Amino acid sequence: MKKCLACLLCVLMVTALGIPALAEGSLVVYSPNSDGLLSVIPLFEEQYGVKVEIISAGTGDLMKRLQSEQENPYADVLYGGAMAQFAANKDLFQDYVSPEDVNLLPEHQNKVGYATNYVADGSVLLINPELLGDIKVEGYADLLNPALKGKIATADPAASSSAFCQLTNMLLAMGGYESDEAWAYVAELFKNIDGKILGSSSAVHKGVVNGEYAVALTYEDPSATYIKDGATNVQIVYPVEGTVFLAAQAGVVKGAKNLENAKKFVDFVISQQVQDIYGTTLTNRPLRNGAKLGTYMKPMEEIRLIFEDSDYVISHKQEIVDRFTEIISDL
Repeated sequence: MKKCLACLLCVLMVTALGIPALAEGSLVVYSPNSDGLLSVIPLFEEQYGVKVEIISAGTGDLMKRLQSEQENPYADVLYGGAMAQFAANKDLFQDYVSPEDVNLLPEHQNKVGYATNYVADGSVLLINPELLGDIKVEGYADLLNPALKGKIATADPAASSSAFCQLTNMLLAMGGYESDEAWAYVAELFKNIDGKILGSSSAVHKGVVNGEYAVALTYEDPSATYIKDGATNVQIVYPVEGTVFLAAQAGVVKGAKNLENAKKFVDFVISQQVQDIYGTTLTNRPLRNGAKLGTYMKPMEEIRLIFEDSDYVISHKQEIVDRFTEIISDL
């Protein structure tokens, strides 16, 4: 039903805008994305007269498929995935910098050639004010409050991508990836977490909404969804020490059979039209300057931003995981 409504919405938008078909043919999209992000594809089909085939799977599985098909690619574009995964497989993609790219926020413009940023998600704290009472939580330092012992939920950074992003966010915010002070903070925090390491990232934010925990180390997308859907017992806290927003990427597959349509699709997902849709109907943060934003999302200029050294994190990921695992073992 949701997909049908999304398709109808797209058709109505195209009709209202009077956009002519500018291309024709087909396009094969590999994507790990949720239905929300995929809901713009019918609009692309109507706008450009292109028939799109979507193949959905996890990013790792799709990368393996692209590797196996490298001599004869079936996909034209990969819509979704993290920069670390694109960087590790950059030989599978061809350079393409969209003419729309200059309209993205400067820190999210395409600087590598083979991957275009289109939405971002940030590491946040989701709090339950009713359970917190008078306890102040404005950032990472506040989580060391002994009154919060056992009341903080997290997933395992060694197993969960969102928890790993939260770990690297807090390391950067508290002194740096190699800072002894930052790692000492991590050790103290996990003493206070007191073994409340949950089996999935979804269990973390659900635990706060359900009143099991006072604070969740989580990410913006599901947190903003609760706010958008009218939840009154939770609030999003962007750490005063700084929040990292990591982008999702789209890339044109090297040797794509529908190359021009693949390029048009990349242009499309960072166009003003689609970035406004992302910002006002979804809980994924658009990256285009001036993109419209729903009232359930805090404007980026009101958040203290810090920026990940993606090259460092990609090349040192195992070292970071190993050091974290050693801390947990000692605890």
